[in-house]
Amino acid sequence: MNAQCCRTLIDELAQGKLPERERLSAFIDACAPEAFSGPVPDDATTLEAAYLAEAGVHETVSSSDASSDALPEEEAEAVREALYSLARKRAVEHFGRRIYIRGLIEISNICRQNCRYCGIRAGNALAERYRLSPEQILACCEHGYGLGFRTFVFQGGEDPWFTDERLADLVRRVKSEWPDCAVTLSVGERSLASYRLLREAGADRFLLRHETADPAHYAKLHPVAQSWSNRMACLRNLKACGYQTGAGFMVGSPWQTSACLAEDLRFLHDFQPEMVGIGPFIPHAQTPFARFPAGSVERTLVMVAMVRLLLPAAMLPSTTALGTAAGDGRERGILAGANVLMPNLSPKEARALYRLYNNKLSEGAECADNLAELRERIRAVGYEIVVDRGDFRPC
Repeated sequence: MNAQCCRTLIDELAQGKLPERERLSAFIDACAPEAFSGPVPDDATTLEAAYLAEAGVHETVSSSDASSDALPEEEAEAVREALYSLARKRAVEHFGRRIYIRGLIEISNICRQNCRYCGIRAGNALAERYRLSPEQILACCEHGYGLGFRTFVFQGGEDPWFTDERLADLVRRVKSEWPDCAVTLSVGERSLASYRLLREAGADRFLLRHETADPAHYAKLHPVAQSWSNRMACLRNLKACGYQTGAGFMVGSPWQTSACLAEDLRFLHDFQPEMVGIGPFIPHAQTPFARFPAGSVERTLVMVAMVRLLLPAAMLPSTTALGTAAGDGRERGILAGANVLMPNLSPKEARALYRLYNNKLSEGAECADNLAELRERIRAVGYEIVVDRGDFRPC
């Protein structure tokens, strides 16, 4: 795809049009051809075949890579800047230069699931496990409220201790104590009845990244006990319960192609989530993907900007993974159209143990206690952190 065709596709996205998957894929490869930060392991193809055979699924999205059609770097940089510029414009039109903050509380790193990319997977026998008590979680909320947070995000592994009733009681206590605050849950796959009960208790939002819109790719990232169809059913159930629903995906996960990413864009366009979390894949040393390279920061930013054009009203975090992968990753995410940051309110000892991937940021500007530093960094790129719930507002 040449530069002019790339600019035409950007204009189509800005007009709310969804280009064909093949054109989306070609655009990604033209302006962000580097999918990974290094070479994949020599046995990657063997692993891929084994995972597909174990799941009994076949490829549904082309695995071909059109990176040979990459633009010369100078032209690619110009196309990326045109994309980022228009994404920033869309975000400013809808949100002004306001950046919304969420207080992230990592309630447990105990998880029953075994996702192949995740450092807190059940199969990681080296993980030092913890679980915050309800009193510790409420203390984090109290501290965060004083700092100016008006949304609290309870994120954790799928810890069986957090039953429906325990989580519902926790949500009720937060909403009673701080009624002007929103509660977001990010606690994985649960039943429709569970989602309904938690919504009735007062939970406002739920984050559940779809990870990939390609079933075959999903089977490569997860063991056979975890199905793409169940993940999609959970997302539909969350919408049906009335949550502001968040989906999302990693960029550069093993065996991901530009065609997979194009399918993600088409899924998001159809599903219309209120929130989308996008960050680069970063390997964890105690997972089956330890030897795979991290995803490309530039390709991640391209995806953030494309999603902003497709979903102009969506809440798009500039993720911790972006900040981990690049020192200025948070700022670059905002300059590509993101409008949310999620500083960490967890106790220090918990932050050090919630290791989803290698070198995950938990201190400095990532820590909620250093909000002043984060404000200055965001102000330096022309934006302002605000005290606000930051609810989704449709166009």
